[in-house]
Amino acid sequence: MEAATLTHPTSVPTFAAIHGKLMQGVSYAIPFVVTGGVLLALGYALGGPAIGTAPPVTDGFDWLAGQSWAALLHQLGTLTFGLLVPVVGGYVAHAIADRPALVPGFVGGTVAAQTGAGFLGGLVAGVLAGVVVDRLARWHPPSAVAGLRPVLVLPLAGTLVTGAVMWLVVGTPLAALTSALTSGLADLSTGSLVLAGATLGLMVAADLGGPINKTAYTFAVAGLATGTPAALTAMAAVMAAGMTPPLAMALATTLRRHWFTPAERETGRAAWLLGAVYVTEGAIPFAAADPLRVLPSLLAGSAVTGGLTAALGVAAATPHGGIFVVPLVGNPFGYLLAIATGTLVSTAAVLALKAREQRMRESRS
Repeated sequence: MEAATLTHPTSVPTFAAIHGKLMQGVSYAIPFVVTGGVLLALGYALGGPAIGTAPPVTDGFDWLAGQSWAALLHQLGTLTFGLLVPVVGGYVAHAIADRPALVPGFVGGTVAAQTGAGFLGGLVAGVLAGVVVDRLARWHPPSAVAGLRPVLVLPLAGTLVTGAVMWLVVGTPLAALTSALTSGLADLSTGSLVLAGATLGLMVAADLGGPINKTAYTFAVAGLATGTPAALTAMAAVMAAGMTPPLAMALATTLRRHWFTPAERETGRAAWLLGAVYVTEGAIPFAAADPLRVLPSLLAGSAVTGGLTAALGVAAATPHGGIFVVPLVGNPFGYLLAIATGTLVSTAAVLALKAREQRMRESRS
């Protein structure tokens, strides 16, 4: 019988490589956010804010009643959003260690959702599952069982390790951290709603759909259950601030096309729609290509949008939808004004910084 062998890693992944794997995994969650958000928005638009308390459609469905269709849309949207954390865990793990890591990542993400660790827990579960499976894959078993390694040994061992660590070690502290962040934001919102809106706007643009962004979103969604005016304003601030980054980059690529690459101009055309439906991730390609100029500009615009939304008393009882939920927003004019203002601020900032870059290039040439 052949002896098992163990190979050792020859290099340590760089921060850029790890960040790239995270972004690759998170990118798979974007269709879930878009689909779930549009379904929820349509459900609210058709059935009103009370549609969230509708009985399950499996209890009875009237094919001719608008409320039944609204409930179906809302419940499908809720289900789609419920898959977000497991999907993030699964595909971050997949980005690190390929298909054998999918099951451990999905299971770890599901544990994160069940323990209340949320989106941050899903990221941790994905990284943990990916690293565990990647290390296990370096071990080469005897040839008699080598064929079972990718379909049984690695997924099984990875799931055991990831699930145990997430459930028994990591899940509870991450849930407590998420809860502490939520409590801190809640305390801030009672002291100064405008400052809270600006803070939420900064968080939304800080990583454009990453853990900081999702922490702000989770806080806003959790607040909707209270039904307080401050909670509704926080939700409006998060959604409006999240629409601003892609809209700003779309406008920038329209106004100064020659300052952007053909690929960026194409991405800018898609960013109009992504921003309109509240998919902040639409600005990621621009921030990744030019972080020193783009990211501060987006932070400024989103902070202005969040603060202005709160100052104008905008209120949103829906957790997603962008322009689709304008008729359901309290003070819709203020909502659109805040989005437009923040978009213009970010656009002006990024174009000013890129203009300086252009002048420096011309002076060197």
